[in-house]
Amino acid sequence: MHPTALLDLATELLRALSKLDAPADGIVSAFFRKHRNLGIRERHALAETAYAVLRRRPLYQHLAQSGHGALERRLAILAWQGQDSLLRGALGPSELTWRNQVQALDSAGFSEKLRHNLPDWLSGALRAQLGDEEFWALVTALDAQAPLDLRVNTLKLRRDQAQQSLADAGIDAQPTPHSPWGLRIHGKPALNKLPIFIGGGVEVQDEGSQLLVSLLDAKRGEMVVDFCAGAGGKTLAIGAAMRSTGRLYAFDVSGHRLEALKPRLKRSGLSNVHPAQIAHERDDRIKRLAGKIDRVLVDAPCSGLGTLRRNPDLKWRQSPQAVAELQAKQRAILDSAARLLKPGGRLVYATCSLLTDENEQVAGAFAEGHTDFVPLQARELLERAQVEGAAALDQGGYLRLWPHRHSTDGFFAAAWERR
Repeated sequence: MHPTALLDLATELLRALSKLDAPADGIVSAFFRKHRNLGIRERHALAETAYAVLRRRPLYQHLAQSGHGALERRLAILAWQGQDSLLRGALGPSELTWRNQVQALDSAGFSEKLRHNLPDWLSGALRAQLGDEEFWALVTALDAQAPLDLRVNTLKLRRDQAQQSLADAGIDAQPTPHSPWGLRIHGKPALNKLPIFIGGGVEVQDEGSQLLVSLLDAKRGEMVVDFCAGAGGKTLAIGAAMRSTGRLYAFDVSGHRLEALKPRLKRSGLSNVHPAQIAHERDDRIKRLAGKIDRVLVDAPCSGLGTLRRNPDLKWRQSPQAVAELQAKQRAILDSAARLLKPGGRLVYATCSLLTDENEQVAGAFAEGHTDFVPLQARELLERAQVEGAAALDQGGYLRLWPHRHSTDGFFAAAWERR
């Protein structure tokens, strides 16, 4: 494609994203469906440029003020992630001069807001939690692209076998530091065409998400509920840990998300998973199972702010009001899920949020209102599940994962046992 045409498409994509009225990944996917003639490198350049703008939106908008032409074009020029020679072929002399002048600026002289590129409410909350030095370490981590983590389906092959299969395909995959099932890849290879993926040998799943399954530690023959199953990534991992025995319910209020589970479930080879759409957390299906379940995972709806490396648009689409509404929903879901547990059963509450509002506060409120549930220490549970370096993952008895500390998405989990 001609460089000018590609820059025009980048401008068009950024214009579509600028409204921030829908998830960025959905907008990007729809854009590529509209422009099916784009090659792999062209799609990569457009997508990564768009995500770069979302990561550093205040900075690029500030710098773009000195340029001329459409704002989205200026943003694309400043954030360009494709071949530099390609971009230069699309720029006029004045644009090239302007771009060089902007790139020569020393970022150390920028204001804090232009260096952390977070909304004020979020930067304040994170700095209060972490302190100044660690806050900036987190900022650096969130500005980087996340690696691609895979979970090996141990029903079908061992981790070393999966690693070798990927190596044979020219993909370097290294064991994750903590998860016994994980492999980590840097870059974005086309996995969906590989036999190991098509045959259900591996699934894309962040290491932090895999560790939630280790914390639940579901056993063979048990009755288990994944209360907010979504597209089923954790459901599949739980089912494999159960060796496809027992009964595993995958509940979710979204039939669309559960539909997305079906092809993954087919690839996995699992026969113990039972997806079921529920109307709300007090659905009759849940009432019928009250007091009968061995283990329940509540991966609750949350702000998703632990996934900012992958979904940088979330920091501009969330707000303190939205977080407060989510917290109320999280408490209601957790209270309802707790009724499912029989005595001796284990409950795990988890989010992919960085905020104490959705994490420690919700867990603390639950503990105060449910004295029949005994808190369990994350370190002890993870060590029993043979997770390497379990001590580094425990913060105050909870599982607490941070991008800058653990190279995972941000995750939180609390666990209890019913008396």
